[in-house]
Amino acid sequence: MATCPECDADIEVDEFDVDKGDLISCPDCGANLEVTGTSPVELEVADDDEEDEDDDDRDEDEDDDFDEDEEIDDSEDEETEGGDWDE
Repeated sequence: MATCPECDADIEVDEFDVDKGDLISCPDCGANLEVTGTSPVELEVADDDEEDEDDDDRDEDEDDDFDEDEEIDDSEDEETEGGDWDE
């Protein structure tokens, strides 16, 4: 039996079924918890911030790439539409 550090609920966790570093969810409050010890089972609130920041960075990079591609496509269209080619 372990205790949720967020809501103090008792969580049934068998120490033989989990390993240090495993992530579980509290059935009462839904908090993401990391197993920090197995004998006895100890839980801490998992650091979701790192994953969220990575996701945000990846989303921003994708947005930036899209904007850059769009600008390039627009400039290519303007050049071909103008007909100012010296041949």
